[in-house]
Amino acid sequence: MDLRYSDAEQAFRADLRTWLEATLPTLPPKPDPNDWPGRRAYDTHWQRLLFDAGYAGVDWPTEGGGRGASAIEELIFKEELERAHAPYVGVNFVGLLHAGPTIIAEGTPEQKARFLPAILQGEDVWCQGFSEPNAGSDLASMRTRAVRDGDDYVITGQKIWTSHAEVADHCELLVRTGPEDSRHRGITWLILPMDAPGVDIRPLSTIAGSNEFAELFLDEVRVPVTNRVGEENDGWRVTMVTLSFERGTAFVGDLLEAFELLSTSVTLAQRTGAWDDVGTRREAGHIKAELDALWALTRRNVSQAARTGIPGQGGTYFKLAYSETRHKLGEFSLGLLERAGLAAHDVEGLDDAGVLPAQTVVEDWLRGISLTIAAGTSQIQRNIVGERILGLPKEPQSQKG
Repeated sequence: MDLRYSDAEQAFRADLRTWLEATLPTLPPKPDPNDWPGRRAYDTHWQRLLFDAGYAGVDWPTEGGGRGASAIEELIFKEELERAHAPYVGVNFVGLLHAGPTIIAEGTPEQKARFLPAILQGEDVWCQGFSEPNAGSDLASMRTRAVRDGDDYVITGQKIWTSHAEVADHCELLVRTGPEDSRHRGITWLILPMDAPGVDIRPLSTIAGSNEFAELFLDEVRVPVTNRVGEENDGWRVTMVTLSFERGTAFVGDLLEAFELLSTSVTLAQRTGAWDDVGTRREAGHIKAELDALWALTRRNVSQAARTGIPGQGGTYFKLAYSETRHKLGEFSLGLLERAGLAAHDVEGLDDAGVLPAQTVVEDWLRGISLTIAAGTSQIQRNIVGERILGLPKEPQSQKG
């Protein structure tokens, strides 16, 4: 690993820090977590500020309208945003991190001109229509069907776990255009206007009480063929192209947030007297060591990406290890609350400990659990590491009697 900051990169950091210090105090108060129109307005306003300052799409290539920053500059960008507690991508993470880069790589000139500026300027919000009730981690088994009818595709099916669908303008949608048994070879990538007739959005409530997810029911929805990105039945390859934009920095903000959460938990342990127990200190030390190792892996991935253009296999290892460590951190913090951990709101502590932040800790504990599921379960990640990286044989298929 050889990650040194050049004079130009240090200047980039200084300019960004100065801009953040001047801009963040001008932001309006954050809206209520369940006020989705308010959250959209807040997040798109922040995106417009980034755009006007030249920081929108910092990792996008210049031909896509982005800054064309190096992997190291992208790391600095995320470090500084997290340090300043600035907003990040918010409700438009799909547009900025998935759909936009895919259109840059695979879209037509007309698609790039139509969709990319609106994403960068905060005018359009996107959601993702990949998972289905019976096709979560195994996307190749999806059943949502698109049939060509002249200049349109007619789509019927259902999607689930669609983040921020209720405030989205467009959806990156995977559909089956090949035979039912075509698996990866029969998938097509389409741009779905969310206001198209036949799109039914039904919010889902999570165990934490939030409703950022939704189900999409598609009843003979017509999408123009001109909204297809890539060739018909080539959608799986198009989807994999997006991953080539990941340069080892995808979880930087989350990782830095985890360091802060651990520090907050240690302070809580000291307040409640739990820090006097050697087992508590040992557990905190183990978690800190794991986070330090993940930070070293991140820097290694970025260093490799700076040399070769890709982060290599480290990103796959990172996702698995980080989600498991985050889960441990949530369990550790929750245990410090003892009975107060049964509450979903802040409570008065015992022995003059003051108010215990039960709401924040419980929400973080639930988030830690979700990270072992989102973007590929830990079980799926282990299979990927075992089969694709270590070269282990696939688990034998069960024989049906």
